[in-house]
Amino acid sequence: MITPDYAQTMARYNRWMNERIYLACERLADEERKADRGAFFRSIHSTLNHILWGDYTWLGRFAHETPLAKSYPKAAIGSDLFADWEALKEARSSMDVDILAWSASLDPDWLARDFGWYSGITKSNRTCPAWLLVAHLFNHQAHHRGQVTTLLSQQGIDPGDTDLMLMPL
Repeated sequence: MITPDYAQTMARYNRWMNERIYLACERLADEERKADRGAFFRSIHSTLNHILWGDYTWLGRFAHETPLAKSYPKAAIGSDLFADWEALKEARSSMDVDILAWSASLDPDWLARDFGWYSGITKSNRTCPAWLLVAHLFNHQAHHRGQVTTLLSQQGIDPGDTDLMLMPL
């Protein structure tokens, strides 16, 4: 099982990496960010939208009945929530603040409980340990950011260090 400290560390890592990735993406013109590069979500822009979509989905579920609850945009998987680059950057930055605040509110008892939700992907009610779903939130981000770093690399852009242990403390 993970701990609240783990989630807080991963929330800081998430913000650090997003800042680095988005800064690297600034070196591309909008049409280059949106070009279909054969990735699962086609483009860099759409992959970044998908990461944000996942964060909206999971944090919306996790914080549903807490003082941190917000109404996040909803869309079908694979849809771009934000076509405009500046709007996507602002939404990403705001979500990173929300994830940091939410992770600071976690307690071990909540992480140890089962968490139920309706999955639009499987069209069924699901239940898993909350800690596993929180780990999934952070794993999902890292997985798709890895795809973005590959796409950036193919454009000759190096986002710099991405390893967790190199994150500034």
